[in-house]
Amino acid sequence: KAQDKGPQEDEGKVFFVHDVKINVPRMKLRIFYIVFCFLLAGALHAQTANKNVKIIHTDSSKIVEGKASFYSKSLDGTRTAMGGTFSNKKFTAASNFFKLGTWVRVTRIATGESILVYINDRMHPSMAKRGRVIDLSHAAAEKLKFLVSGITKVMVESVEK
Repeated sequence: KAQDKGPQEDEGKVFFVHDVKINVPRMKLRIFYIVFCFLLAGALHAQTANKNVKIIHTDSSKIVEGKASFYSKSLDGTRTAMGGTFSNKKFTAASNFFKLGTWVRVTRIATGESILVYINDRMHPSMAKRGRVIDLSHAAAEKLKFLVSGITKVMVESVEK
């Protein structure tokens, strides 16, 4: 029996286009399912991206806990997000958790030692996904004594200066 290539009257929801049978409710369900999976994957990624970062807002400051790393020496002389020239000899840092131009106190949790640095640059977004909250200049990392390990847990607090 030859099949009609138009809508099927008895089923109402099934029709043929270029010899392909299309069931409208199933197609809508599949599209919904695909969109739902993408949204769910994005939501799960957003939740796990910063699982190692803790943000606390107080009346007078913002405190962020996470990991600190430091700039490569090869970045000396490059342009910062504020338009200046980066120097590993200055007490500066990059962070996506504080406004540019903010002074912050960085405390190494393992030792309790702290320093003041100026936020003049931004980190690559992938750094935050790894739990990094601040990228310090070489001089600042040396003062906190984590040049050998490369990464350390810190508490970063905005301060008035």
